[in-house]
Amino acid sequence: MQGITKLIKHAREGNFSFILQGIKKRLYSKNEAYGLKRDLSVPFKNPEALIPISIRRAKKEDDAYFNADNYNHGIISANLQTCYVATNEDGIPAYRQWLMGSDQNPGIKAFWKGSFPVLAPDEALLENAFSRPEFRGKRIMPAAMARIAEKGNDIGARYIITFVDIHNIPSLKGCKRSGFAPYLLRTERWLLFNRKIRFEPAGSGHMNHFRQVTS
Repeated sequence: MQGITKLIKHAREGNFSFILQGIKKRLYSKNEAYGLKRDLSVPFKNPEALIPISIRRAKKEDDAYFNADNYNHGIISANLQTCYVATNEDGIPAYRQWLMGSDQNPGIKAFWKGSFPVLAPDEALLENAFSRPEFRGKRIMPAAMARIAEKGNDIGARYIITFVDIHNIPSLKGCKRSGFAPYLLRTERWLLFNRKIRFEPAGSGHMNHFRQVTS
């Protein structure tokens, strides 16, 4: 139902290229992503952004800063908790990301349709990161991500996980600077509108690839 609603919305807005790309993907495609993990019990020096930033819980009024970038994908209406925002020294939101504990497993499964493994009680999922365009290039992502990950301590999570496409080199580098390393490989396959997802432990080949592209 969620996918149909999106298609109708994009059709009304005249985004036919988006619709065609979606159809093409569902006819046949294969996508791989690394599942990355950070162990909060291991000491780690968080990176710094090139500008001063502060981390706080998101507020309703923050949505206006990100709606302008058309980057919601329905997650606001899904009411998933908890969203954090990184602001500059003037209090202007620059970056947003969700940190979700295991108590949100049902909502995560319903929204992302099995794209993530079921969280254990000591795990939390860090997802849907977005840096506003005018703040990019200031190394906000790794600095904010690292500090938001540590909010997992407040909900009893030791391990923070996130997923990044294996070809998204800038995000992989940012995750590495935030203290994350691969532990899983997720393979998503579409064939004639049928979707299958497989999770497998990251092997030595995956680790070598990660080190090469993030060095």
